[in-house]
Amino acid sequence: MSAPNSSERKACWDSRDLLWKCLDDNGDKAESCLKFQGEFESNCPAQWVKYFSKRRDYLKYKAKMETEGFKPAEGPKQSS
Repeated sequence: MSAPNSSERKACWDSRDLLWKCLDDNGDKAESCLKFQGEFESNCPAQWVKYFSKRRDYLKYKAKMETEGFKPAEGPKQSS
């Protein structure tokens, strides 16, 4: 597979941005954004789709940690 050229990269990034906006607007309900998901997958190399999907998960997790902070699990109860 050859590297995408400038216009192919722009098409990929634009379709990624449209998908992410759709997901944000629909509370991350993927079934509401199937059209955008299909365009994203057809405009981007498979490795990029995988990377951007993981990146979105990471960015959402990071934002949650920044706003809510880390809350450790309580763990098992110890009997006395």
